[in-house]
This record gives sequence, C-alpha cells and structure tokens, in this order.
Amino acid sequence: MTAELDMNRIPQHIAIIMDGNGRWATDRGLDRTFGHKAGLDTVKDITAKCSRLGVKYLTLYTFSTENWNRPAYEIEALMGLVLSFLEMELFTENNIRFRLIGDIERLPESVQKKIHYMENLTKDNDGMTMVVAMSYSSKWEITHAIQQIATDVKEGRMMASDITEETLDKYLCTNFMPDPDLLIRTGGELRISNYLLWQIAYTELYFCDTYWPDFDEEALYKAIASFQSRQRRFGKTEAQVEAEGQNEK
Repeated sequence: MTAELDMNRIPQHIAIIMDGNGRWATDRGLDRTFGHKAGLDTVKDITAKCSRLGVKYLTLYTFSTENWNRPAYEIEALMGLVLSFLEMELFTENNIRFRLIGDIERLPESVQKKIHYMENLTKDNDGMTMVVAMSYSSKWEITHAIQQIATDVKEGRMMASDITEETLDKYLCTNFMPDPDLLIRTGGELRISNYLLWQIAYTELYFCDTYWPDFDEEALYKAIASFQSRQRRFGKTEAQVEAEGQNEK
C-alpha cells in the first residue's frame, strides 16, 4: 500500500489520540490494563513506520490531566508501561529523538528521571522526533503559557501591547515543532478531548473506528491517503490555492 501514497506529500507532523485500549480489552473479557499493554506494541510499530515514511514529528496523546481521575491501579499500571516503553531500543534503532510535553512534575519521580534520561540520551538523534503528551491537556498548557506571559509583562520583560499569536506560540510546550498536519483519532469517538486545541486550527482531522491496539500499517496508510486527498486552503479559496500551485511549478 506504500506505493499508493505520494511520498512527496507525507505529513510532516502527525498527532494521534490513541483511543480504545480499554474497550479492546473489555471486548475480550480482559482487564483494561491488558489493552494498554497491547497498545504499547502498536506505539512501537506505528512509530517505526512513521519514521521510515519520513514523518518528522509524531505526537502521541498518552495520558491527559483528566486521566489522573482514573482508578489508582490503572494509573499505576500505565506508569509502569511508560517506564518499560522508555527502555525500548526503538529510539536508538530508528534514530528517533524523544521529547515530552505536559505537567511532568505530577508524574512519579521514577518516571520523571527516566524521561529526563531519554531526552538527554536521544537529543542528538536527527531523524524523527517522537513527542509524548503525558499529564497533558490543552487547557492546562494554554493556562500555563498565559501565566508565564503575565509574569513577564509584570516584571517588565514585555509590554501587553506586544503580545501576538506568535507570542503565545513561543510560550506553549510545543514551541519546538510545527503544528500538526494530520490528527488521527482511533476508537470511534468524534472529539478532540482537550488535545492541542491551539495547534490544530488548520490541521486535517481523521477519525476511525479501529481500536488503537488494532491500528496497523494499513490503517496508518489509509489515514495518510485521506490526508493527501484533501486540499489544504488555510482560509484561501480553492482558486487561490490552485494558482499558487501553478506558480510553484
């Protein structure tokens, strides 16, 4: 199926809401934690495939700030899976840089240490950057950015009149990467769930019913093919976009 994709139009940044782990397990009469374990295998496979396709940034919604309200045993199991994931040779084998966005201070100390270690270990990898959104929500991120901006205004480092959209961009957790080109949500739900709300203003959205543990190479290519079939206008008319395309040739 790779041949059906235009390799010159691979989305440079793909963001994924990995939904359906718990329901995948429940449908099989298993505890929800087994779904998260199965989902981890999918993370490994999809990350490697995105890297080989030439995707530059892959951002995975792993654990939201709202997920702290889940049962304690499930949170503990998830944190254990995060530790095992960070020990994978996935990053070194595929020249992938690891980054985290989110309220890291809420995470267990063992997880924080491993995150810092992996970020430092992979900082010189110049292939794809894999970004894990953990203890993250967009409302938390924007609130935190506004607090930082307010402090800088109060202490005279900038004027309130100088604040622009670009200012907020610089204060967000995602300031080191471009906005997503494509956002994929698995699991059949049709919502964004407090994920990258500022950054996805012009992102192409793709929803599928497949639970995350079953999301495979074919499903990934189908999502990218859908992306490639769309005309991205960014507020312009179809005629304007087509004229610009002709001028670039």
